[in-house]
Amino acid sequence: MSRERIVSVGAGRMGRGMGIAFAYAGYNVCLIDAKARSAAEFAELQEAVATEVRRTLTMLAGFGMLEQSEVAGYEARLTCVPLEDCGGPLATADVIFEGVPEVLDAKRDALALISEHAQPETIVASTTSTILSNDLQGFVTHPGRFLNAHWLNPAFLVPLVELSPGDQTDPAVTQALKDLLERIGKVPVVCASSPGYIVPRIQMLAMNEAARMVEEGVATAEDVDKATKYGFGFRFAILGLLEFIDWGGGDILFHASNYMTKATGEDRFAAPDIVKSNMAEGRNGLRDGKGFLNYDKMDVPAYQKERLGAFVTMLAHLGKMPPKG
Repeated sequence: MSRERIVSVGAGRMGRGMGIAFAYAGYNVCLIDAKARSAAEFAELQEAVATEVRRTLTMLAGFGMLEQSEVAGYEARLTCVPLEDCGGPLATADVIFEGVPEVLDAKRDALALISEHAQPETIVASTTSTILSNDLQGFVTHPGRFLNAHWLNPAFLVPLVELSPGDQTDPAVTQALKDLLERIGKVPVVCASSPGYIVPRIQMLAMNEAARMVEEGVATAEDVDKATKYGFGFRFAILGLLEFIDWGGGDILFHASNYMTKATGEDRFAAPDIVKSNMAEGRNGLRDGKGFLNYDKMDVPAYQKERLGAFVTMLAHLGKMPPKG
């Protein structure tokens, strides 16, 4: 079975990061420079791309992800071509990622270029972190083959990719891209065309709250970061946020949220309606056998033991195993 031909329109940080991820998984990737440049300017960019890719692969070799002797072979899987030579790679691509700067005009131009040369069945995905798929879909001919694919930097390491289809996206296209990403070891999730996707929306609230605590003198920046690394981050590296609500109980969250809202006078701490409706329906989590997730057919003690074992593994990884007396 032949591998899909991968192209990125944009040879910047995101294009390079995606390229390394695909190259590591055995794919050949073409990075297309999205800017018109002189031959000398393009040669300078090409060298910068090669240097960064080589340096990154060398670093990964140092981490034990490949042998140092393999670096050149992986690097050879990535090519970088100037804008004027884009026709061939685009016409033969199976999947094209648009990775130009977060400017609507730049996105429009890149998607028009792709539409001009790509085959009608080629999957087209924007890597935008800010512009909704519905707002970009109209720039693409055959809009059913278009969706957003938000990679988190560094793209060659972070497993998650957030897929956000537009209203016109063919579900088979979303599934095909999801399957491809899973084959290269990524963990794709699907979300609606909504501002902030999933992770940026959650982390924006968390980051602003962390900054606010420093501003209010609640704790030092160092202690806030220590708390997030060894408490918040430690916990949610093992349990999902909604899974954790189920562990403690949605009613516990509801009452804690009420307290925080009254104590601070800030509505941002109020529980959403779904927490209230879950309570009314007896869906408080593990103890009810259902909450945000369903535990009816699960061996709950075995599940809890597995998760707790993962916490112990994380303690060992962080070098934070408690001392034995």
